[in-house]
Amino acid sequence: MTDTATVAPEVQSLEDPKLYVNRELSWLEFNQRVLDEAHDPQNPLLERVKFLAISANNLDEFFEVRVSGLMQQVESHNDSTGPDGISPAEQLTLISTRAHRMVAEQYQCWSNELLPALNEAGIEIHAGEPKLSAAAERFLDQYFNTELEPVLTPITVDPAHPFPYVANKALCLAALLEAKDDEGKAVRSLGVVTVPRLLKRVIQIPGKKGKLEYIMLAAAVRRRLDHLFRGYRIVATAAFRVTRNSNLYLEEEEVENLLMAIENEIRQRRRGDVVRLEIEHNAPGEILDLLRQNLHVEESAIYRVHSPVNLNRLMRLYAEIPRQDLKDKPFAPVERVNADDSESLFAAIRREDILLHHPYESFSTVLSFIQSAARDPNVVAIKQTLYRTNEDSPIIGALCAASEAGKQVTVVVEIKARFDEESNIRWARRLENAGVQVTYGLVGLKTHCKLCLLVRREKDGMRRYAHLGTGNYNPSTASVYTDLSLFTANSALTDDVAEVFNVLTARSQTPAIKKLLVAPFDMLPTFVRLIEREAEHARAGRKSGIIAKVNSLLDVDIIHALYRASQAGVSADLIVRGICGLRPGLPQVSENIRVRSVVGRFLEHSRIFWFENGGTPEVFLGSADWMPRNLRGRVEVVFPIGEARLKSRIREEILAAFLADNCKAREILADGTHRMIRPADGAPLISAQETFMKLARAQSGESMRLKPATSVSIRTTRE
Repeated sequence: MTDTATVAPEVQSLEDPKLYVNRELSWLEFNQRVLDEAHDPQNPLLERVKFLAISANNLDEFFEVRVSGLMQQVESHNDSTGPDGISPAEQLTLISTRAHRMVAEQYQCWSNELLPALNEAGIEIHAGEPKLSAAAERFLDQYFNTELEPVLTPITVDPAHPFPYVANKALCLAALLEAKDDEGKAVRSLGVVTVPRLLKRVIQIPGKKGKLEYIMLAAAVRRRLDHLFRGYRIVATAAFRVTRNSNLYLEEEEVENLLMAIENEIRQRRRGDVVRLEIEHNAPGEILDLLRQNLHVEESAIYRVHSPVNLNRLMRLYAEIPRQDLKDKPFAPVERVNADDSESLFAAIRREDILLHHPYESFSTVLSFIQSAARDPNVVAIKQTLYRTNEDSPIIGALCAASEAGKQVTVVVEIKARFDEESNIRWARRLENAGVQVTYGLVGLKTHCKLCLLVRREKDGMRRYAHLGTGNYNPSTASVYTDLSLFTANSALTDDVAEVFNVLTARSQTPAIKKLLVAPFDMLPTFVRLIEREAEHARAGRKSGIIAKVNSLLDVDIIHALYRASQAGVSADLIVRGICGLRPGLPQVSENIRVRSVVGRFLEHSRIFWFENGGTPEVFLGSADWMPRNLRGRVEVVFPIGEARLKSRIREEILAAFLADNCKAREILADGTHRMIRPADGAPLISAQETFMKLARAQSGESMRLKPATSVSIRTTRE
C-alpha cells in the first residue's frame, strides 16, 4: 500500500483525481500533435496536407465513438466517472471547447498556411464559389452533365417531402429556395442534395500553363444547383456534413451467431443519432435554423467551418497531385532474411530467433513465412489470428490455398475490429468457402493478439514455428506502421502459442502458459509485479529502471504501480504515442517519470517493455497497450525476448533512438499538454525514424546498430 507521507502535501492518496489526465482530453492533445506536423515547414508540403487530413479523420472517429458514447451516458443518466473524476456531461463541455479550438486551427492551417504554399508551388485548389477560366467552366459543365447530374437527387423539403435521411459523414448541399405560390407571393423552402460517396471529392480542371488546378466536389456541384432545382430562385447555399453515433449496440453474450449480429449492427449504425454538424461559416441563419431543427442538433455540436467542410478529403490531393518533390523521399524496406524457399527460411529460424523492425525491414518476410507454409508439403497445419487486413491480402489467398491443398488451417477472426467489420466479414466468408476452420474467439473478448503457428513434419519429428508480432497482418499498413516481428522455433514459446490457440478455439478457462503474458489471464498482474520488482531493486540500492513504449497508457493499476515505483526512486522513461492518463513530474509522486510522444512519417505502433531487473534485464514485446480494454477485455499476447543479442538491439538501437529523438519527440507535461523536445546548442539533430531509415539503407546486409553520434545512455537507478 502507498505511504501517504511520501505523497505531495496537496494529494491525499493515489486515488486523488488530481493525479490523472482525462482520457478524452488526452486524446485531443494527441491529435494536436498530429496537427502540429501539418504546421511544420520542415515537412514536405504534401506531407503537411496529409497530416492535416489525418487529424481531421481522427476527429471524425473521435466524435463517432467517444463523443457519442459520452452522449449515450448522459442520456441514460449514467454519471460514472473515470479516475479523473470528471462526469460525462462535464467532459462533453470540455471536449466541445477544445474541439472547437482545434477545428478553428485546422482551417487556419489550411487557409493561411497550406493553400498559399500550394499556390506558390504551382498548385491551385478551388473551393466555395471560385472564379474559373472559360476552359475550366466548359470542362466542369461537361463533367456535371456526364458524371454528376445522373447520380444526384435533389429533394425539396415541404409537407409532401419530409427532410431526407442524411448519411453519416456524407457531403451535402443545402439550398434556400424561393418560388411563387398561387397568389404570387414569394415562398421559401429548403432543398437538400446528398453527394454519393463514390464520386471523386477532388477534380482536376484545365489550368494555366505550368500550373495544376483542382476544384473540390462541393464547389463543382454548387455551381450547377440551379439545374437541379429548376423553377426555383436559389437564395443561398451551404455545404454541410453530419457525424453520427457509430458505436455498435451489441450484447454479445445474448447473440448466438456473432457474424450475423455484427452485419445487422453495421446496417443500424448508419442510422445513429447526430453528434456533430459541420457547416460553412457563412451559411445564412435561415438554413442553419432549418438544419438544426430537422437534425436535432444542439448549439455546442455545431462547427462553423470554411470550405471544404470535410478536411479529411484532402487526402485525395496527396494521392492525386503528381509532385514527388513535395512528398517524403521514397523508402524501400530492407530484406533481412533470404525467404526465396521454405527450406532456407525455416532453417534460418531454427538456427536462431529472428527479430524484424517494420517498416524498415520488409514485411515480405512475414508474408513469405505464411506463403511458404501454404506451399511446403511438409507443413501440415497453420493457425492464424487476423484482426485487420486488406481486401486483396496475399495472406488470405495463402490460407485459402493451404486449406485447398489439404492442410489443416484454423483462423481466429476478430470481426469486431472497429470500422473494419464489413471487410472482415467478407474475407471471413471467403476463408470459410475455401474450407478454412474459422472461429471468432472468446465471447465477450476481442481477439487482438498477433500470432501465426505452423506445424511442420521434419526428420526428427513434428516441429512448431511461430511468428509473434506487435502489429496486424496487413501488408498495406505494414508500410506505414512501425512494428516488431519475432520468428522462433523455440519450443518454450511455440508451445505457449499453441496453448493460446487452444484457449481461443476450445475456450479453455485454465491455460497452461509458461513464458507468454496473456490477457485477460495473467498479463496485468505480471506487469504490476514487474514494476513493483523494480521498486524493490531501487529500495535495495540495486540497478533499476523501466522503459515502456506503448500507444496508450490509461490503466489505473499500472499507473498506481508506476507512481509507487517512482516514489521508490525508479527511473522510468515512457514513450506514449497517444492517450496518457498519467501525470509525469509531480513532486513526491511521479518526479522520476518522464513521458514523451513521437509523431512522424510512420505511425508508431510497436509495444516494448524493458525492465532493468537489478542488472539482468527482461524485455517484452507484444500487442497490448497499458489500457483497461487491452489488459482486461481482450485476448492479448506479450512475449519475452530471451537472446542477449536481440535484447541488446532493442535497447541500444531502437529504444536509444526514441529516447534521443529531438526532432519529432514531444515531452508530455503534467497538465496533459506537450512541448517539443529541442536539441541543446550544438547538439546533433536526431530523428528516430530517420535514423532507422538511414541505417537500413546504409547497412542493408548487416544487423542495424546506432552510430556513436546518435547513441544515448538509458537512465537507470544505481547504488
